[in-house]
Amino acid sequence: MMRMLARLLAVLNSETHPGQISLGFCFAMVAGFTPLMSLHNLLVLLLVLVIRVNLSAFLLGLPVCSGLAFGLDPLFHRIGLAALTNESLAGLWTSLYNSTLWRLEHFNNSIVMGSLLFSLVSFVPLYVLSNLAIRRYRAHVLAWVEKTRVMQLLKASRFYSLYQSFSGMGGGL
Repeated sequence: MMRMLARLLAVLNSETHPGQISLGFCFAMVAGFTPLMSLHNLLVLLLVLVIRVNLSAFLLGLPVCSGLAFGLDPLFHRIGLAALTNESLAGLWTSLYNSTLWRLEHFNNSIVMGSLLFSLVSFVPLYVLSNLAIRRYRAHVLAWVEKTRVMQLLKASRFYSLYQSFSGMGGGL
C-alpha cells in the first residue's frame, strides 16, 4: 500500500504531461472494469503501448479499477441487461452474435456489456476530471504540502526515501 501511494505521488509529481497520466488512468479504467481477458483489452493494451500514455498511471490504475469492478458488478449487470434487452437494438445484437469475432468478445454477457458501456461513456469525463485534478494538484496542493509540518516529518521517514527511489530523485532500493 505504501509503495502504491509512493508510486502515485511519484507519477503526480513527475514532469509528465497531465494528459498522459490521465490517459493512463482512463485506459486502466476500461481494462480494469471489464474482464481482463477480452478482445477489447488487447486493443486497450495496444493503444497504451503505442500512444503516449503514462505506463505507471496505467499500471497503478488497473488493480484499483479491477477492485472497484467487483463492487460495481450489479450496476454493470443492470446497464448491460438494459442494452441487451432493448428491442430497437435486437437486430444489431443478432448480427453481431452471428459474427465469430464479436462472439469472442462475449458481449452477450450483461456484465461484460454493461462494464464496457460504462467505461466507454466514463472515459472522456474521467479524462477531463483527472486532467483538471492533476493540474490543480500541481499548482496548489503540491506547494502547500511541501511546506507543512507533516511533510517535513515524512521527509525524515522511510516513506520519503521510498518515494525518492520511485521518482528517481534519490537512491534506489
